[in-house]
Amino acid sequence: MEIVNGEGANGSPPIPLPPPQPEVIQPDVKIEQADHPKRCMISRTGFGSSGKHISLLANHFKVSVKNPEEIFYQYSVSISSEDNRAIESKGLGRKILDKLYQTYSSELSGKRFAYDGEKSLYTVGPLPRNKYEFMVVLEYSFGKSGSPSHDGILSESGKRSRRSFQEKTYKVEISYAAKIPLKSVCLALQGSETEKLQDALRVLDIILRQQAAQRGCLLVRQSFFLDDSRNFTDVGGGVTGCRGFHSSFRPTHGGLSLNMDVSTTMILTPGPVIDFLKSNQNARDARSIDWVKAKKMLKNMRIKTRHSNREFKITGMSEKPCNQQLFSLRVKKDDGTYEDQTINITVLDYFTKHRNIELTYSAYIPCIDVGKPKKPSYLPVELCSLVSLQRYTKALSTLQRASLVEKSRQKPQEKMRVINDAMKNYHYDDDPLLASCGICIEKQFAQVDGRVLEAPKLKVGNGEEFFPRNGRWNFNNKKVFTPTKIEKWAVVNFSARCDASHLSRELINCGRNKGILIDRPFSLMEEDQHNRRCGPVVRVEKMFDHILAKLPGAPEFLLCILPERKNSDIYGPWKKKCLSDYGVPTQCMCPVKITDQYLTNVLLKINSKLGGINSLLALEQPSRIPLIHDTPTMIIGMDVSHGSPGRSDIPSIAAVVGSHSWPLISRYKASVRTQSSKVEMIEGLFKPQADGTDDGIMSELLVEFYQTSNHRKPTQIIVFRDGVSESQFNQVLNIELDQMIKAYQHLGEVDVPKFTVIVAQKNHHTKLFQASGPENVPAGTVVDSNVVHPRNYDFYMCAQSGMIGTSRPAHYHVLLDEIGFSPDNLQNLILTLSYVYQRSSAATSIVAPISYAHLAAQQMGQFLKFEDLPENTYGKDSLTSVGPVPVPELPKLHEDVQGSMFFC
Repeated sequence: MEIVNGEGANGSPPIPLPPPQPEVIQPDVKIEQADHPKRCMISRTGFGSSGKHISLLANHFKVSVKNPEEIFYQYSVSISSEDNRAIESKGLGRKILDKLYQTYSSELSGKRFAYDGEKSLYTVGPLPRNKYEFMVVLEYSFGKSGSPSHDGILSESGKRSRRSFQEKTYKVEISYAAKIPLKSVCLALQGSETEKLQDALRVLDIILRQQAAQRGCLLVRQSFFLDDSRNFTDVGGGVTGCRGFHSSFRPTHGGLSLNMDVSTTMILTPGPVIDFLKSNQNARDARSIDWVKAKKMLKNMRIKTRHSNREFKITGMSEKPCNQQLFSLRVKKDDGTYEDQTINITVLDYFTKHRNIELTYSAYIPCIDVGKPKKPSYLPVELCSLVSLQRYTKALSTLQRASLVEKSRQKPQEKMRVINDAMKNYHYDDDPLLASCGICIEKQFAQVDGRVLEAPKLKVGNGEEFFPRNGRWNFNNKKVFTPTKIEKWAVVNFSARCDASHLSRELINCGRNKGILIDRPFSLMEEDQHNRRCGPVVRVEKMFDHILAKLPGAPEFLLCILPERKNSDIYGPWKKKCLSDYGVPTQCMCPVKITDQYLTNVLLKINSKLGGINSLLALEQPSRIPLIHDTPTMIIGMDVSHGSPGRSDIPSIAAVVGSHSWPLISRYKASVRTQSSKVEMIEGLFKPQADGTDDGIMSELLVEFYQTSNHRKPTQIIVFRDGVSESQFNQVLNIELDQMIKAYQHLGEVDVPKFTVIVAQKNHHTKLFQASGPENVPAGTVVDSNVVHPRNYDFYMCAQSGMIGTSRPAHYHVLLDEIGFSPDNLQNLILTLSYVYQRSSAATSIVAPISYAHLAAQQMGQFLKFEDLPENTYGKDSLTSVGPVPVPELPKLHEDVQGSMFFC
């Protein structure tokens, strides 16, 4: 799992689905590389002034540089063994370089260096020579066979060698590579654009990483995690959340700062291997464990043995249980030497009779193998424990993620205290490399001037208008703006616990109060209890057979009651069946307690899916939105979902939503495509076909805008892009934007619309706190000074008020603004777009177009269960195949729901 901030995100990840039969297509559009960017990011045009001023604190700590003329020298480093094999282990590389410094410090003139764990090291000032070659000797504990061993480890040869210490020699080659002036940071702080800025910041960050590595921390990008059980949170399944810290140097409008934040990564739960396996497989005891799965799960994990306190890496498991697995043991003479003859003995007998170690449950389960393929070495499971700080990189289950979010939340004051303690304990100023640069880091949170923008006025049914309070509102005694009427519908109940009849009556009554007229359902269809033992796909098929047999015609809507709330495997096949095969809008639910608030939230989703409008901005009708109301303007949200961590064979899913029905800005349609795995740039924006048509995403959305906006074409397009890092901003400007322009021109247009391109980021580490209170910052808080970039046009905004945990602001980067918004107009527009999400009665943490795009990618991705695709379609074999990798295509939506807001 990628680093997860402490409070986590609201909501749940997609639920794994049964496999459909996707059509496989070859990607026919190649993304061009922008070698010479035609567009560059704009600089800040000014600062906002609207709103009520508020004093804030940010988790940035001011950094002063007393020796800005210092220069970092970069050296390439190559580490190899005596037989010239490259050393790729970062941990071993650090040990070798530490030993090198101890041995050859005088030849290096006592200069300290920072190692990046890969192929570079950095010094402050030059080394005496440009090139070195050192031989570094490390001492190891070896057995007579020449491989690391210990008392009690068993090999099939029966040898149990005495420990002896041997030396291993490594060759280290160091050669000069480049100069990186620290002054580039100071120039950037003054607003200049310098080539070496990112290089200098990277060196400073590497110095921080090296500090953490020397303390024995687990390093994950710019975060570090100590082996301290007080920081562990069990999330089930043998997985533990480990709390640590993110630290990085950032250039800001207020000067260089150190950004310090709480982070969480996932590790294997340390402790006895048997406890891990029981938790991972939810097994009662050792005999209930599936050892085939266990063998696959345990491979490459590091263990420590109880009887010898030595560490090993698991290479496999024995084929037979401990009381049957034989090996040949050489008999020991009275004088301590070994006879030539051997005896066959089981692993169990050896440890209990020859080693006098009591084994309580290992007799009937396999042994752990820590040897080599042709020379296995066996250990009983109960003598082995998992070493701490081993990363768990697979996707968390829905329940694990929910547990992590629940247990790792921190209120603002608690988060500030934890960060403060970390700043005091880690003594960054004591680092010799930072000290030689004259770098000093203050221990106080940065003071920030913020502003709280006024929430937009909303309009609901009967012309009622109101202002949301603290980013929220409700529909008590209110009716939706444009209600739908639901006539031909039915209830499908997969849950044995829910009373579908009572639920439908309550839903009808609640809908009447909100202005949504709902007739009695045509039928309440209960699942046959005998079908509940079937797989999810079969259960859905059988239910649809029941629906087709009982209903006289196609329903307008189906309400589905699921058996489980958060991890139902019915959800995916049901959605696919309804939306792709039959074209019937559907709403899934699993009520724990039926309340008016719960039913209202469900009705808001149903109304929007069936074409209704729950609330409008008062500015939309009549339209009074600055720079938009009198000029046809399309608003676009873009996001790419990459699926489960650790699965490089899964296609990514790109989703783009576009506004329609101008001058409204609260109506959106989505277009979704699969694309090459882990590719962030969207490949399907423009896809010219052999027959002259365009099968791309943008063409589909532009036509929708034209058809719903009185045949007006957009002359302005505002693009909100999610999920890209700062290093990819130029690609957004010079690849994706080019594709959008080509799609527009392909429709016969010569004049190109004006574009405003904005990147929104949530995966950052800047947090805002009230200076005079323990609560989260108010909804509508915006910051565009002090902790923002010294030159680029960016700002932070908390559109919603965090009710639990600590609010995480959205970080908006304005890359291009041909439309010409003032800072106040743009910030107010972005806040306004956080209030048009039709599925809830609260402001979204990020603009609604991006929220819709994220939801579209997430929901459409559930139509496929990619891990069940054959390997020759999109599996491991394809990674080494020649030519383009085929990408499975998403199932097409039925034409009856293509134009609906089935997820928006």
